[in-house]
Amino acid sequence: MKKTYLSILPILFLFLAHNNSVNHTKATNSCSADQVAIKPIKNNIVTGAEQTVRYLPLLKGKRLGMTINQTSMIGKRLSMDSLLSLGVKVVKGFGPEHGFRGNASDGATVGNFKDEKTGIPIISLYGNHYKPTREDLEGVDVMIFDIQDVGARFYTFLSTLHYVMEACAENNIELIVFDRPNPNDAFVDGSILEEKFKSFVGMHPIPIVHGMTFGEYAQMINGEGWLKNKIKCRLKIVDMQNYKHGKPYTLPVAPSPNLNTQRSVLLYPSLCLFEGTVISVGRGTSIPFQVLGNPDLKDKYSFSFKPVSIKGMSDSPPLMNQVCYGLDLRKYDTNKIKESGRLNLSWLIELYKAYPGSRDFLILKIYAGNICYTLYDN
Repeated sequence: MKKTYLSILPILFLFLAHNNSVNHTKATNSCSADQVAIKPIKNNIVTGAEQTVRYLPLLKGKRLGMTINQTSMIGKRLSMDSLLSLGVKVVKGFGPEHGFRGNASDGATVGNFKDEKTGIPIISLYGNHYKPTREDLEGVDVMIFDIQDVGARFYTFLSTLHYVMEACAENNIELIVFDRPNPNDAFVDGSILEEKFKSFVGMHPIPIVHGMTFGEYAQMINGEGWLKNKIKCRLKIVDMQNYKHGKPYTLPVAPSPNLNTQRSVLLYPSLCLFEGTVISVGRGTSIPFQVLGNPDLKDKYSFSFKPVSIKGMSDSPPLMNQVCYGLDLRKYDTNKIKESGRLNLSWLIELYKAYPGSRDFLILKIYAGNICYTLYDN
């Protein structure tokens, strides 16, 4: 791959121009879909999955496929286990990045297997293929999608949703989305992905922080015609009760191995930008997405951490076994991001200025499709 550098000026310019992305999202977020009616019954948020009485009639006599992971809970049980106990016929499970039970490291290839507890075959959507094949969907009448999102464009579960919708549409299978809160839904910010940088870790022309739930996002995918050949998915959304954008919500289960605290979830949209640079975000530590650093910053910062291989989190993290010096954000008030309504770029600017040589701070690749700015040759 030809070496390129990211220019810091386009980064700042495009973030300042984020209002266009806000308008785009709002204008296209009203696409229609069949929705399961709900009535508020209490003050706490009730997820779609928890409302079994509302969707069980839709599943009667049907053979179910379920795209889920460790976040797909009904109370203290995995939603698949709960539905099986209620007599629903689940015939196949489909697992995204990090696996069906959420214990695979970031980026690790996951294979197919049989669930030890239930004997149900589990098909990996982060192994040989991202999109369910016709063979994968054989014997499935209805697909359930029930995964926790964190509201950032580069979180791969968005792409899994896209491909599951596309496969269901092509095979005339109805998709039911059990909606869950977006913990980063209080604002919309960031430049819109350019088509030429489209990948599995950035598929759609949306801002970095999109502000939608998966139920809302699925409707947008349908309404914008983003599926192959603009095909439409037969879609039902089981809405949440008592949900309101911007309402505080602490995730009951870590959405992925390296987002292991509420703080890391809230800092993730701002800190993931560093994964296109020479700065470590703490992968390979117990505090990922809460620290920033690099060995070359020893003379400028006293705080340090050392990334190591951690099975189930990061097998080979950047700067592994090297002591990194930089910023400790474990006491940062994440409410400041919500209140500002913007990504926090101050850390990006600070470390850009602090890093020796400055330009070398900007690494030789575009990471995760999440940075789509003007490039120039070195």
